[in-house]
Amino acid sequence: MLQLQTLNDIFFTIAESRRERAILAADPSGKWQPISSAQVYQRVRALAAALRSWGIGKSDRVAILSENRWEWAIADFACLAIGAVDVPIYPNLLAEQILPLLNDSGSRAIFLSTRAQFDKIAPSRAATTLEHIVVMDDEPAPGAENFSSLIAGADDNTAHDSAFEHTARQIQPPDLATLIYTSGTTGEPKGVLLTHGNIASNVNHSLHEFGLNSTDSCISFLPLSHITARHLDYALYAKDVAVAYCSSFDKLPQTLLAIQPTILVAVPRVFEKVRQVAEQRASESAIKRRLFAWALKTGARHKHKVAAGQNPSSPAWKFADAVVYKKLREGFGGRVRYFIAGGAPLGLDTAHWFSSAGIRILEGYGLTETSPVIALNTPNANRMGSVGKPLPNVECRIAEDGELLVRGPSIFQGYWNNRAESGAINSTAAVDRDGWFATGDIGHIDQDGFLFITDRKKELLKTSGGKLIAPQPIENKLKTSFLVANVAVVGDRHKFASALIAPNFAALEPWAKEHGIPALNRHELVEDPKIRSEFQALVDKVNSTLANFETIKRFRIVPDEWTVDSGELTPSMKLRRRVIAQKYAREIAGFYADESTSTR
Repeated sequence: MLQLQTLNDIFFTIAESRRERAILAADPSGKWQPISSAQVYQRVRALAAALRSWGIGKSDRVAILSENRWEWAIADFACLAIGAVDVPIYPNLLAEQILPLLNDSGSRAIFLSTRAQFDKIAPSRAATTLEHIVVMDDEPAPGAENFSSLIAGADDNTAHDSAFEHTARQIQPPDLATLIYTSGTTGEPKGVLLTHGNIASNVNHSLHEFGLNSTDSCISFLPLSHITARHLDYALYAKDVAVAYCSSFDKLPQTLLAIQPTILVAVPRVFEKVRQVAEQRASESAIKRRLFAWALKTGARHKHKVAAGQNPSSPAWKFADAVVYKKLREGFGGRVRYFIAGGAPLGLDTAHWFSSAGIRILEGYGLTETSPVIALNTPNANRMGSVGKPLPNVECRIAEDGELLVRGPSIFQGYWNNRAESGAINSTAAVDRDGWFATGDIGHIDQDGFLFITDRKKELLKTSGGKLIAPQPIENKLKTSFLVANVAVVGDRHKFASALIAPNFAALEPWAKEHGIPALNRHELVEDPKIRSEFQALVDKVNSTLANFETIKRFRIVPDEWTVDSGELTPSMKLRRRVIAQKYAREIAGFYADESTSTR
């Protein structure tokens, strides 16, 4: 069991490992280059020296606005080494969303990935507390400093810096490490304060049972501005796993083939997209469709063995594995030992589908406020539908109203007080006097200790008849169709539930063409009777698995793609329900226009 005290212990673990492939980074030509542990040490040391020369030290805030890349990790470790508090910001936020975070945090410096990111900040720089701007790309930006110049000559240095190391080792577990703004699914972002000890205590336990070592590799592609990705990288570095940085989701397919990772951690939407692509390709011909259906039917008989980590021995399963399942694994690079899902609910249908296709997905669960892992299925203890057993450092109990409460050393210190000029910690009512944090999630723990999360407490819909409906499980069922990208179930305080469905246009448009549907644009496409009928069949199929009060009585196919940029999704791909409710207020009102007389 790891006994890390601070995140700087992880940095020293890297430095002392003497590995040639601590980090893998793509150069401008796309070729993957290794960065050794010695280079990591020297680059962090050099950057930390630059920060200190600017007068930045313990408790000062430094923002990082960048896609995933090796410079992100170096900037992070340099801040942590001098006791600064880094403030990660999602790179796809707009300028008007970024500037309030900079001012709220009081950041004195910021690391930016590109000139495009610089252009977001530059016009309003004078209105911020920023004293220094650093751009990672080697391109001129007026008034900014270049990342490469700050670490120039570092790779040629072989000496250890005792003064630098002394400073880094003086950082203690209670010292603040990071200020992370939540993605704001239900309201304005709040700054979550996590200490070195909060995160380190979680890293000590999260991947303990996975047996990872220096022969393993993983791709870092989930946004590092999210605690899930950041924690994962820390945990991997602590296990001597090589981390490859992928700067955009679009580059993931070729990165998987190039790196051939042995561990893959993704949000459920990644797995849902893979499933949709697989089903779409299987529908291209009658032979493919029959073979695929047979393989899944065969796999379904053995899915519980797969979920338990076993390779079924039946000849039929082995044949299906050779002709179907293997190709699916090859799309992930062909060497993945562990598939892990986190960041949002996976959905039991998706878990069963992948197990039927020979792939075991280990689902986990946590929150920014919990550093983040609360529970995780492991190679030795996995139960589909659950989020695993709580980590040894986390206590869990269920409140009378079904809300999950947690307590332990990984629980955050409070929310950043944006009304206090001193930058004080704001004690939060979410943590009671006994240290229990109210997660806002509804769940239960079974007799074997596995935790099940059913929905967000604030997202539960209550019908006018008093029935509670959990929207996420219904939405996940509808999203199993390759024609569906996203769904929002609505109906709070109404007689019945309805749904807004955002299609997967990349699949729907060719499907429509194949079925002879003449649509000039997406508005016409979603109104076509044949398409409406296809989606009605999907809704009917899902409704057959639900209690009567949960069923979707009405739905609307919207002509829009829901994205982070357009505002319907958070950067971690969760629904922003408030935004959706405002954007489609007319459509939602239409569901219930005749509610006083309707029985549906």
